[in-house]
Amino acid sequence: MAVCETCGNDYDMSFEVHAQGAVHTFDSFQCAIQAMAPICEHCGARVIGHGVQVNRAWYCCAHCARQEGATEIVDRTGVYA
Repeated sequence: MAVCETCGNDYDMSFEVHAQGAVHTFDSFQCAIQAMAPICEHCGARVIGHGVQVNRAWYCCAHCARQEGATEIVDRTGVYA
């Protein structure tokens, strides 16, 4: 068993995430997301999809990026319609 680094649960089905040279141990995807997902610079939501990055800032969507002044960001909504 291994201890989740987010909640401290000692769980027999924990898993490891290897990222950027570090190894993290979690007992659920919820804990992994809480520990590792970037936070949108505009609305504070966890970025668990692709999100958008402008310079060094992460946003959950193009709308939030534009609200912070990133005018070059374009939504891809309707591209495949």
